[in-house]
Amino acid sequence: MEDQDEKTTGARAAEDSHADIYGEDGAILSSFLAQIGAAIADRDTLTLKREVDDLHQSELGDLLEALHPEQRRALVELLGADFDFSALTEVDEAIRRDIVDNLPNAQIAQGVQDLDSDDAVYILEDLEKEDQDEILSQLPFTERIRLRRSLAYPEETAGRRMQTEFVAVPPFWTIGQTIDYMREDQNLPDRFSQIFVIDPSFKLLGAIDLDQILRTKRSVKVEEVMHETRHAIPAKMDQEEAAREFEQYDLLSAAVVDENDRLVGVLTIDDVVDVIQQEAEEDLLRMGGVGDEELSDSIFSTSRSRVPWLLVNLGTAFISASVISMFGATIEEMVALAALMPIVASLGGNAGTQTMTVTVRALATRDLDIYNAGRVIRREVVVGLLNGMLIAAILGLVAGLWFHNPDLGFVIAAAMIVNMLAAALGGILIPLFLDRLGADPAISSSIFTTMITDVIGFLAFLSLATWWLHLGAGAG
Repeated sequence: MEDQDEKTTGARAAEDSHADIYGEDGAILSSFLAQIGAAIADRDTLTLKREVDDLHQSELGDLLEALHPEQRRALVELLGADFDFSALTEVDEAIRRDIVDNLPNAQIAQGVQDLDSDDAVYILEDLEKEDQDEILSQLPFTERIRLRRSLAYPEETAGRRMQTEFVAVPPFWTIGQTIDYMREDQNLPDRFSQIFVIDPSFKLLGAIDLDQILRTKRSVKVEEVMHETRHAIPAKMDQEEAAREFEQYDLLSAAVVDENDRLVGVLTIDDVVDVIQQEAEEDLLRMGGVGDEELSDSIFSTSRSRVPWLLVNLGTAFISASVISMFGATIEEMVALAALMPIVASLGGNAGTQTMTVTVRALATRDLDIYNAGRVIRREVVVGLLNGMLIAAILGLVAGLWFHNPDLGFVIAAAMIVNMLAAALGGILIPLFLDRLGADPAISSSIFTTMITDVIGFLAFLSLATWWLHLGAGAG
């Protein structure tokens, strides 16, 4: 009883220490960073190990990201064999590469040997092929074969994200034999929720959930209580598709099979959560034209990732400018048009971005397809018309009063309705068109949608203004 109380007290103390490293804003406390920084400067290994030893891998990852690069490398060096390599799965790619590039391959081999296979692959896949081979050559044979098989699958597939440690038993075993096997085998994964059933060639036959095993008598055979694995994940399936399977069928884990339906690994919910977050971040960044940029990237790499789409945007801006130049005489005759054009461009661009964002996200989640595309397009057109009429009424009234010219208010109101309709159509049709071509609509939709709204907005506004001026001149 006393031992149990001591364990409980120790666990609570550990939780308290973890909570103490974060401030109310969720960032690591400056006092804790200063303490770690001082220990690094003094090369006080004992203090570092005491402060870092009980940190969760995500907390250690936050600490690594908060430290300066020199401190980060020194921390890993001072901890040596006590450094938890699983923390490298919690940091930006640039930070992970910086740490790994400064470590000897022998230390990396020792570190990844203690990790689950999915975490080990996550670290090794960023290394050069020569370094991978050298590290793998220092691992035990079985583990080396598992990691090589995972690394052989294409990037961002289920095979790369799967864990190759799993529990599998033959169908003729009894529940009692299965339980004894789980108790006695020291090489089983630390956590699992399913036991898979395979034939001698490792072909997947079914699975049993742990709760089912607990409810079944020891004498019952596995084949009598197993269920079919209806949602086995092909190893070459894109990780985003695999995550969608988990979301649709509320899975906690799923078997991963090769092209011959042989069991090669298991995909678990914790890996899928990481995939969902990664894919959402990628879509968000691509919509802004910044690629796979991370906060820890260097100035040069950040600039390089942004320049291509800025150049594309420059080209589309020239198209919009050429439309304006066609109406130079009209603008010179009525300077008020120059003051109102940015309003047309801004409102049209924002409306188009709203529709585009909803469309791109619906395409990513497969909620928008050929069966409901027509209905969604009609909805967006009506929404664009209603919003256009509302904004046009307000803008026309303000412009008429501002420049003491009701006719000008009418012109910009009519142009705004046209532009809002164009924004609605562009915001949904451009992503649909890019998706049909096989391109990622998240990458370039925003640039082309903005171009469409600018061109049509300026064209409608300036054409109507020219017509109105000519009409007025004819009447005069």
